[in-house]
Amino acid sequence: MNLFQLNLYPGLVHSILWQLRDPQIQKDRLRFKFNLERLGFLLAAELAKTLPVHQVEVHTVLGSTKIEVPTQPPVLVTILRAGLAFYQGFANAFDQADSGFIGAYRVEGDRAEQLEIRMNYAALPDLTGRDLILIDPMLATGGSLLKVWQLIATQANPRSVHVVAAIAAPEGVEALRQHLPEHSYLWLGALDQYLNEQAYIVPGLGDAGDLCFGPKL
Repeated sequence: MNLFQLNLYPGLVHSILWQLRDPQIQKDRLRFKFNLERLGFLLAAELAKTLPVHQVEVHTVLGSTKIEVPTQPPVLVTILRAGLAFYQGFANAFDQADSGFIGAYRVEGDRAEQLEIRMNYAALPDLTGRDLILIDPMLATGGSLLKVWQLIATQANPRSVHVVAAIAAPEGVEALRQHLPEHSYLWLGALDQYLNEQAYIVPGLGDAGDLCFGPKL
């Protein structure tokens, strides 16, 4: 599996990650969602460099020029609800993309090994032969993304598989490495240190869904 970490390079990502992690700045819910959206757009711009393109000729009022444009828009699939703000950055970048949505949530246990992932909703376009982008802001255990991939794999055979996360834990990266197709791609804003006993990423930023939309019952 090919791995890309945006925070290994200079640029806007560092300011965005600082704002996403800072507990005081997190209190501004609109700003938090916008920062996830901005990070999604930056990662989409990097991912786009790997997708197939073809050349078109454009005629302006003063002349003509040749430009490389995407051969086919990718398909964006995100996990509700936490993925919505992060997804919007990709939707802004890939403005002609089809989109799919998966309802998945974690049932907490006392320890990480007791964590259960449940799925109760799926709306997916045709993915056969398409470039698939799976979008989830926090890659912790990898359980949610792997369940989504298992569902997709029973229905279609994408041309390529790209997983994107704002922040990931090494445990989640290793789980994807073992179970996704060999030539998959993983795009991260940052790779953090480890998972704690409750399967939250350390240092992470907290619960992305709660920070975007408020606490859930």
